[in-house]
Amino acid sequence: MPDTSRWRIPTEVAALVTSELSNARQNDDPWPALERAHLLSQPWALTHTRVHLVMLRLALTQRDRREFIGQIIRTAVAGPGSLAGKYPPGNTGRTTMRLTETASLP
Repeated sequence: MPDTSRWRIPTEVAALVTSELSNARQNDDPWPALERAHLLSQPWALTHTRVHLVMLRLALTQRDRREFIGQIIRTAVAGPGSLAGKYPPGNTGRTTMRLTETASLP
């Protein structure tokens, strides 16, 4: 039986997240790939937090103050939210969406 805990992400999903993070490093606009990585990672605390840390670093690099502050908050709540199963499905993880706003998954 596969491990469906909030701590251990399935291998297939982990590979997709890793692929999106790699795509983000290679693209002129990394945000769409980071948003996809975020959507995939939400149920798993460590991976979800990792994606927000990458978003935080990008916001700092881009000197985007609003996004940086938003990512500090999101990084702090990502792990606990995932562990509790209280994350907003479909949320891209960016400040363009409210912290608790949901959306349909692509």
